[in-house]
Amino acid sequence: QVQLVESGGGSVQAGGSLRLSCAASGRTFSSYAMGWFRQAPGKEREFVAAIRWSGGTFAYADSVKGRFTISRDKTKNTVYLQMNSLKPEDTAIYYCAADLTGGGWGSADWGQGTQVTVSS
Repeated sequence: QVQLVESGGGSVQAGGSLRLSCAASGRTFSSYAMGWFRQAPGKEREFVAAIRWSGGTFAYADSVKGRFTISRDKTKNTVYLQMNSLKPEDTAIYYCAADLTGGGWGSADWGQGTQVTVSS
């Protein structure tokens, strides 16, 4: 099991930017993939972006393509989510997830979340 700690959330106006970080710790960290999810009030948690830890292959939800960029720094065991051109509908708690074995997000480890609020 790993510990995931998100940071970088906050409040911005529409059109602004934020960069979220997720630092992983716990013995020698290695993961199949890392991802970002979000949950808005009254809605289910939804996928935002993911990246293969080894090869850098990534995927994005259609709603964030062209605005968000996921990256990782293996030397720091950290994954990032650069969020540009933020919209009010991006307001949510953002969670980091680690799929350690390739078993899918259903068996992933999760961080505690960081709040992102975008005002119009």
